[in-house]
Amino acid sequence: MQMNGAIGGFYRLCDWIMKLAYINILWISFSLLGLIVFGLFPATTAMFVIVRKILMDKDEIPIFKTFWESYKSEFFKSNLLGLILTITGYILYIDIFFLRNTTGFINLLYYPSLMLALGFVLTLFYVFPTLVHFDLRILQVIKCAFVIMLMNPLSTVLMVIGSFAVYLLMTTIPGLIPIFSGSILSFVIMWASFIAFSRIKKLQNAS
Repeated sequence: MQMNGAIGGFYRLCDWIMKLAYINILWISFSLLGLIVFGLFPATTAMFVIVRKILMDKDEIPIFKTFWESYKSEFFKSNLLGLILTITGYILYIDIFFLRNTTGFINLLYYPSLMLALGFVLTLFYVFPTLVHFDLRILQVIKCAFVIMLMNPLSTVLMVIGSFAVYLLMTTIPGLIPIFSGSILSFVIMWASFIAFSRIKKLQNAS
């Protein structure tokens, strides 16, 4: 039976809340299944796969089955991607820490390094949406995520604001962290990414 009006809207909201809570529990559980080190990136990829499908109005997908299949199929690829991102982030951190504590000519590289680190962080917002939305190789995913970030400042700003809002919510009500932290953040990021992807598709169709 189809419900309309306020009751239908309330029912849909409750359904979304339950799904986001379930997805978050799966994300934490499968991250722990891989001892976090090997489970975090595949679980995050699987979470974005589910959120992407839900945002595409595929409400009746089998969440656990889809999550598990995505976790298995993307296990090695997402872990390799995570390794590359972790090493890159660590190198940038070490460079900034070193440059901040030096004097002389080499210290002039401090602010360019900060800008590079900012670009890296903003690119991270698009990495998992790009991974699950396009069929690309690992290095292509990173390159494409960087280009999309540069081309879509509005989506990037929405991601930053949305992520900050989620952070404030979780720090204000810490009890929500194990229930909604990852799923709500992935929802915000994937939603903003769809705006960027739609814009790119329009530009491609117009050319």
